[in-house]
Amino acid sequence: MNPIDDHVAALTAALRGPERAKSRLIEEMYDGLTDTAAAYADAGVDEEEAARLAVREFGTVADLAPACQHELTIAQARHTARTITLTAPFLLACWYLARGDLLWQQLAAHLTLIATLAALLAAATLAATGTLARRLPTPHRLPLTVAWVGTTASAAMAVAALSLTIAAVLATNWLLLTAAGVLAAASHAVVATSVRACRRCVGLSPAQPAAG
Repeated sequence: MNPIDDHVAALTAALRGPERAKSRLIEEMYDGLTDTAAAYADAGVDEEEAARLAVREFGTVADLAPACQHELTIAQARHTARTITLTAPFLLACWYLARGDLLWQQLAAHLTLIATLAALLAAATLAATGTLARRLPTPHRLPLTVAWVGTTASAAMAVAALSLTIAAVLATNWLLLTAAGVLAAASHAVVATSVRACRRCVGLSPAQPAAG
């Protein structure tokens, strides 16, 4: 591997974030390095030395990683917020199906309502990091907030799924409650995966404190 490949590989290993966003960022970095090396080579510098000079000009992995990771953390926050938002219809379905007089049904209904409110906050995050972000700076603590909102939603879904399972055993309309429990469990699985990725990114980003 030449110095550019070594440098890009080291940077790739140091970063965490959505695969598509990370691949695009690494590709841009690689293209920039090769263009800079080509400029040195055109000026008469040996190719290997030109690659080393390009790497030196761009900076070390320690120099580049913080800004790159912050960008990927914002991308992961958007991904997590989108995941939470897309589960909103399923959460509303769970809330509707879980309504009833049993204690476990009432608990599940309240928990799914909490998760639905988290989805609304996630939708606001998408707005804050999308078109609106072109006019206003993205708040530094926004990815951390998304991580905690997602954690809250994920935990509510998990407990709601357990409550609905218990309610299904005790109630006569067990089929509906079982369906609601399956929806809640599936929503939890999808959101929890994205939330874990968001928390890892927040922990790596120097602009953010770790999310617990």
